[in-house]
Amino acid sequence: MTEALIEINNVEKSFVRGKEKITIFNGLNMTINKGDFVSMMGPSGSGKTTLLNMLGAVDKPTGGEIKFAGSPIQGLSEGQLSKWRAAHVGFIFQFYNLMPMLTAAKNVELPLLLKNLSAAQRKKSVEAALQLVGLAERAKHKPSELSGGQQQRVAIARAIVSDPELLLCDEPTGDLDRATATEILEILQLLNKDFGKTIVMVTHDPEAAKFATTQLHLDKGEFVTDSALASRAHA
Repeated sequence: MTEALIEINNVEKSFVRGKEKITIFNGLNMTINKGDFVSMMGPSGSGKTTLLNMLGAVDKPTGGEIKFAGSPIQGLSEGQLSKWRAAHVGFIFQFYNLMPMLTAAKNVELPLLLKNLSAAQRKKSVEAALQLVGLAERAKHKPSELSGGQQQRVAIARAIVSDPELLLCDEPTGDLDRATATEILEILQLLNKDFGKTIVMVTHDPEAAKFATTQLHLDKGEFVTDSALASRAHA
């Protein structure tokens, strides 16, 4: 029996620009089950990154409710949200967001500094994460000494080192060539299939979207089918 990890119930999101109110979502509903690998595509301004940020509690909905494992998250304080993210969510970005002065191992270790772990425990977890992404031999290299694909592997290792249930990926292959992008997507597939990670990935790349088990399209703040998307494009 499938079990919901994320429930989005009648979510609204809007903001004010000057005197104009901009509505991104108006009653969005969605369920993501444990172990899903969901890709989200859609034109710029459709709300993909905004939704991803709300799923990671980096941004808050204007109305409605988001539940994680059955519990609402938007009522938590900022301090509670920081602890919640550290325990449950790993973020992977298009441009890696690595600290340039730190080695790969030290970059991966950063999320563990928020946990009550010994140096030996942190070292063991970092080594395991780098081994999983095939970069153990590059542990002492700094980002400037790594290729784009290797930097993204380090970023993935950093995202999984604390063993979160949910991985949120914002254009994780957007800055990579096709062959390297495929390698990164295969790692995400491995994390999903073999390690049970729930993954939500925003992408503009139809080939990348195919690696997911569920492909969704956002347009004008709502999920639409391929046929509806096509009819809008020709309207």
